[in-house]
Amino acid sequence: MKFPYKKYQDINNFVSDYFKDFIRVKNNINIKDLENIILTLKKAYINTKQTVFICGNGGSAAIANHFECDHKKILFEETKNLNPKIISLCTNNPLITAISNDFSYEEVFSKQLEYLSKKGDILITISSSGKSKNIIRALKWSNKNGIKTISFTGFDGGESKKIANLNIHASSYNYGVVENIHHAIMNIISQFLRQGSNNLKVIQSSLF
Repeated sequence: MKFPYKKYQDINNFVSDYFKDFIRVKNNINIKDLENIILTLKKAYINTKQTVFICGNGGSAAIANHFECDHKKILFEETKNLNPKIISLCTNNPLITAISNDFSYEEVFSKQLEYLSKKGDILITISSSGKSKNIIRALKWSNKNGIKTISFTGFDGGESKKIANLNIHASSYNYGVVENIHHAIMNIISQFLRQGSNNLKVIQSSLF
C-alpha cells in the first residue's frame, strides 16, 4: 500500500504512519551501495582533480544545493585531507534559462556537463520518480562520456535507478518520505566522512 493509506483525522496517527513508512524505507536501503558511494566520494574529495556534479528538480534541486554547500564547507573546514570540488548544476539560473530557451529544459543538466565536465568526473542525480527527462538525459550523457554516475531515486526508481552505476533507492511513493531519506543520506555521507572513515571496509565496485 502507498502512504498515506487513507484520509487522516488524527495528526497523531498520521505522524505515526509517516514515520513507519520512513523506517520501512530506511531498513531497505542497500548498505553495500551506500558504502561504495561513500568510498567513491572520499576518493574524489581527496583527489581534487575530480569534480562531483549534482542536480535535481524542485525539492530535489534544493537537496542538491544543500549537498554542495555542506559537503564543500563542512568537509573542507573540519577534516585534514578532504577538499571536495563539487558543483550543483541547479544554481546558475541565467545559464539554466539560456539552455532552456535555446535548446530545451531536458538539456539543462547535460549541456552544463558538456561545458564543464571531463572524463572521470562524477555525477549525482536526485529524482523522486527517477523519470525526469533532464535527469535521464544527464545520466545517459555521462555514461557515454566516461562520467561516473550515482542516482538517488524513489517510487519505483524509474530509468534513473536502472542506468546509474550506483543507486540509493528510497522505496516509497510519498514525496516527503523520499526527500527525507535523500536528505538524510546526504547528511550521513558528510558526517560519516567528517568523523573519520579510515576503517571503512567495503568491496570496491568494479565500475569505480
